[in-house]
Amino acid sequence: MRFMIIVKATEESEAGKLPSVELMTAMGKFNEELVNAGVLLAGEGLHPSSKGARIRFDGATRTVVDGPFAATRELVAGFWLIQVKSKEEAIEWMKRCPNPMEGPSEIEIRQVYDMEDFGEAATPELVAQEEALRARI
Repeated sequence: MRFMIIVKATEESEAGKLPSVELMTAMGKFNEELVNAGVLLAGEGLHPSSKGARIRFDGATRTVVDGPFAATRELVAGFWLIQVKSKEEAIEWMKRCPNPMEGPSEIEIRQVYDMEDFGEAATPELVAQEEALRARI
């Protein structure tokens, strides 16, 4: 099972405040544990939303909106993509994570869909296409 671990933004991360050497060191150690366990697939920190953009879709219309965006607690400051056996295992890993921010913070754990989760909509052709794309990645 794959899980995306979402690090929620804070006012400080949205202001562009970078983590301390101590936090970077602790995160590096935690990431090394994830790699050594064969759990980590990807993980990165993100620039503040002021450097980002959103694209709104309405039928064939596309509207680009530049950041920053409101509702800081709903924004993403970083992520991990991990592969583990269960949600419980993902939770146990993330409970070991250093606090990703200098003050109060929150991490959200969300399971990533696999093709078999889509039932009949995952036709053999679409499954083959997905497998071919993953092989190319």
